[in-house]
Order: sequence, then structure tokens, then C-alpha cells
Amino acid sequence: MLHPLPVLIVTILMVSSSSSALALDTSRDEIQSFINELAQEHGFEETYVQGVLDQTETKQKILDAISRPAERTRPWHEYRDIFMTEARISAGVEFWNEHGDSLEYAAAETGVPPEVIAAIIGVETFYGRITGSYRVVDALATLGFDYPPRAKFFRGQLEEVFLLAREEELELTELLGSYAGAMGPPQFIPSSYRAYAVDGDGDGRRDLLGNWDDILMSVGNYFVKNGWKSGQPVAVPATSAVQGDVKRGENKLKMTSTVAELQTDGFFFDSPVTEDTASQLITLEGKTDTEYWIGFHNFYVITRYNRSSMYALAVFQLSEALSAAKADADAAAEAAIAASSTEVKN
Repeated sequence: MLHPLPVLIVTILMVSSSSSALALDTSRDEIQSFINELAQEHGFEETYVQGVLDQTETKQKILDAISRPAERTRPWHEYRDIFMTEARISAGVEFWNEHGDSLEYAAAETGVPPEVIAAIIGVETFYGRITGSYRVVDALATLGFDYPPRAKFFRGQLEEVFLLAREEELELTELLGSYAGAMGPPQFIPSSYRAYAVDGDGDGRRDLLGNWDDILMSVGNYFVKNGWKSGQPVAVPATSAVQGDVKRGENKLKMTSTVAELQTDGFFFDSPVTEDTASQLITLEGKTDTEYWIGFHNFYVITRYNRSSMYALAVFQLSEALSAAKADADAAAEAAIAASSTEVKN
């Protein structure tokens, strides 16, 4: 899946832009063809699809947002600073404490660590606080019919959201999400919602809009379905003796090397895996120097959520920060209980 960018990035980085919106012209040939396809292939009433699209608007803000994603407009050190803040880490520990049972259950069932699941939610929507305010049908129709570079993909997502709403008994015109049509705290686009969402609490529904048992289990399931290997590493930092440009598949989101090959090429890192393990070189723009990282299979899996090495590294670093902060908080709480118990005895 080509996952949309974290909705929070757009909220942070969006500058004032035109708020113009135009009613979708449903008389256009490609829109009439879309209506006919949904009727013929999926059994929708043409009048229903027509009625939904008649209420839909093409929004310039959506077109502006997709033209300047943060992964392509900001260097790594600025992108990282969006997520690696005391506020986000502290909020993550609070989130973990609040949803600890659900997180631990999802981790046990899927093999994906609780800190990684929490970090995804933290990067995507600040733990569910900012999930997007665009109507999903507006977003997907705007991009599906008025954004030629990705029209086929987003038209497909518009079809998917009609199917999703019918299957999950959702009110289609009331669904809200990101500028790219991603929904809920985990920011699943419609096709991913249909493919990867699971019923985490056994109530017979897959609710990614407000049910945290379903949300957290579904994030874990997404990783499992994309090949997550339980207990395996994600990435390690590296230093380099290489002079000049680095060309070995950098940031290509593929396992183009092995550990041994990268070490032979002059990259120094503590490897938690064997020399023949597939890996990838990641080079990023730090504040003062180039940063080198070695990504392993699970790093690649994170990029299936969002096709960006910066995104995957932000998730990984936030997950590590959350794990450390949670351990410190738990230790402090235990120490306070012990001290209180000692005072009572005295």
C-alpha cells in the first residue's frame, strides 16, 4: 500500500492557502464512468452514487497539501524534530499507560512490540488527537478526478471507501480524515482498512475510528501481513570511512546489500545479525553531517506503512524513546510505592 503521509505533518506545515471549493461536476465523462462501474461491478444503485458525488466538493487545499509532503520538502533533522519532542514522548507514555492492556494484548498476538504500535499512532495522529478534518469523499474525489499524477490510485480509493462504508455500515458522507483520505488514529486509507483491519475486542465490528482494541490490533496486523519478524532488529546507526558520494542503493527502500557488503564498503556499525543478513544503507541530512543508518527487514516493513525512510526512522526512534521513558516512569512509580511502604512501616 502507498500510505498517505502523517496527517499531523500537514497540520504543522500547512501555510495559509486558498480555501476555494467547487462542487464536483458529475456530468464529466470520467465521473459518469465511475458511477456506472460501481453500479455494474459492485451492485450500487446509480442514484445513490450520483447523490453522494453530487454532495462532493473539489478542494484546492487538498491539491496544495499533496504537492508539498514533508518527506520531500524538509531535511531529516527538521523532519525528526517534528516527532522527537518531550511533549510527544510524554504524551506517548500517557497513551501507553491508558491503553496498556490493549497494547500488550496486540503485541502478544502479533509479535509487534507495543512501543512500535504506539509510535505509529504517535507519528500519524499524535495518539489520536489529530485525525484530519476533510470529508473522505471530498479528498478522494478531488485527488481521483482533479490530480492527474495520482488519479488512478485515488479513484481506486474512492471506490474502496464506497465498499468500506457498505461493509462496515458507516455513513459515507460523514467520514472524516486526512487530505489523502486516511482515517482514524492509525490513518488507514480505505483499501488498507478493508484489507488489514481486525476485530480486536470480539464485538463483531472493525472500528478504526474510535475503538482502541481494534485500532491497536489492526496496526499490529498490518505489520504482520507485510512480513514483520518478531524479535528481529529494525535499524542501527553507522559511521563511514567512505569519501565522496555514497551510491549503494541509499534510501531505495529495498534490501540491496548484506551486512558484510556494507562493512566491506567502509561502514562501521554494531550488527545484531549475521553477516549474510539482507540490509539497506540509509543516508540522511543531519544538522551538521550526513547520518548513516543500516536498516534491516523490519525497517523495510515499517516503510510499507509509509514509503519513506525518514518516516520509518522517525517511527523507530520514537518507539525507542517511548520504551525508555516508559521504563523510567515505571521505575519511578515503583520507587515511590516502595518509599511510601517504608514510611508506613516506620
